[in-house]
Amino acid sequence: MIKVASLPISVDLQHFSQTLLQQGLDHRINEESGQQVIWAHSETEAELIRRALLAWSQQEDRDEVPADNLQGKGFDPGLSLLRVITGFRNSPFTWLLVLVCAAVAILSSLGERLEPVAGLFYPLLPSDSLLALLAGIDSPGVFLKTLTPIFLHFGELHLIFNMLWLWYFGKQLEALQAKWLFCLLVVVTAFVSNTTQYLAIAYNNFGGMSGVVYGLVGYAWVIRTFMPRSGLLLNNTMFVFFVVALVAMEILASSLIATAAHVSGLVSGLVVGFLVVAFYRLVLKREVMGKSALR
Repeated sequence: MIKVASLPISVDLQHFSQTLLQQGLDHRINEESGQQVIWAHSETEAELIRRALLAWSQQEDRDEVPADNLQGKGFDPGLSLLRVITGFRNSPFTWLLVLVCAAVAILSSLGERLEPVAGLFYPLLPSDSLLALLAGIDSPGVFLKTLTPIFLHFGELHLIFNMLWLWYFGKQLEALQAKWLFCLLVVVTAFVSNTTQYLAIAYNNFGGMSGVVYGLVGYAWVIRTFMPRSGLLLNNTMFVFFVVALVAMEILASSLIATAAHVSGLVSGLVVGFLVVAFYRLVLKREVMGKSALR
């Protein structure tokens, strides 16, 4: 770890830390000898955080610092490239998910040509019961195909909506916790949402990252509610927005929306979130989530 700066304990760094996480800048803040010490994992990240800290410290009202102000004034191509590289290193799986979805969208012409991506649809398993379906998953390849429908999107709005929210939540969660935990969260929410949708409609002509996105929403809301010092940028208003949007989609466009995937994704994210919070609070005796606790 590289020491970035030391500030008095009286300085409130919560908003600054949240903004750094939003930008994909991984860091750690702890108390040493009455000072708050900011740490970074690399010299590149340390330099970006120093510049952000300088811009932040010049603001008169630290509680209302626009995110753009932390970027510094003017366009610096070298700095922008560093941010891209740092962002990719801090959120590689989020980047990978976005890139795969984009590639699949191009191959399928946003769902108009399904032949090139036919292998990504949910496998044709028994749909009369969950036990029968689970018994039909008899190889890693079949299990993998239960996940791959998340890469299929049908239309520009479908793709853009999912990618924006995947990026918003994914980069925060990857920066906050161990990479394997984020991957596990994606796998669980993808499997649960896809499988529930398949059982609900009894055919496999569906796809999209929405179930995973709603899973990330539910998970992030639990972490933000029960471990607020972890710094996730999600409040109750945003959570209510997603729930209201889910209800509205069911009422207005139930035949076009994979409602079962949305609901089951949200529920599975909530469940995983409660399990993780319980592990941190009861086993690790910690009130703040961080990568150092889970490796």
